[in-house]
Amino acid sequence: MADDVILETRGLTKEFKGFVAVQDVSLKVRRGSIHALIGPNGAGKTTCFNLLTHFLEPTRGQIFYNGREITGSSPANIARMGLVRSFQISAVFPHLSVLENVRIALQRKRGASFDFWRAEGVLSELNAKARELIDAVGLAEYENTAAVELPYGRKRALEIATTLALEPEMMLLDEPTAGMAHQDVDRISALIKKAAANRTVLMVEHNLSVVEHLSDCITVLQRGEILAEGDYKTVSANPEVIQAYLGSGHG
Repeated sequence: MADDVILETRGLTKEFKGFVAVQDVSLKVRRGSIHALIGPNGAGKTTCFNLLTHFLEPTRGQIFYNGREITGSSPANIARMGLVRSFQISAVFPHLSVLENVRIALQRKRGASFDFWRAEGVLSELNAKARELIDAVGLAEYENTAAVELPYGRKRALEIATTLALEPEMMLLDEPTAGMAHQDVDRISALIKKAAANRTVLMVEHNLSVVEHLSDCITVLQRGEILAEGDYKTVSANPEVIQAYLGSGHG
């Protein structure tokens, strides 16, 4: 595996009782890039994500991360290797404050579950780091707000902060701007760009203007297979891609 490829799949396939959700997907994600996975509804994007993080077992095919085969590894082990997924399963505790949520994520990174009982010094050290992350995602004024009370877009920002607290080398973002108002979409896009400055991002995203402005490379899936790949200009001019989207609506 080339040094500049951080994540690679070879012939990744998932069948559910005779239905092929993902078929022979061979994907290469370059280190330090923002790579988008797009396609009409039912194209297999989320199934692909579930395979990469082993929430689903592939029927066939292999997954390599940083040159190591991770096919068959547990989701927890994959996360420990630095491949962390956000949004699908929110890491946020609704009734704890923004600060407490980020602090818990920092404690998980340390591998210490009993920091609650530790010396005050440890907590204040965690607080300083947590505030730095909260500030980075624009949530400083919400530090003491319970997560459940945050507006939707701000909740997503908190999810990014808790994901960043785990110091992932590569982030998988599952539809980061879904259901957001325009100003929130812009804010989250800017956040993703910032978060990607020193790591790799693979995202499933429906909003094509977000994809256009953020992605270095785009893989288009249709019916579980790769239909096209390249930068936005190349992919958006591809007649098959246009047909796939127009033929089934932008779902």
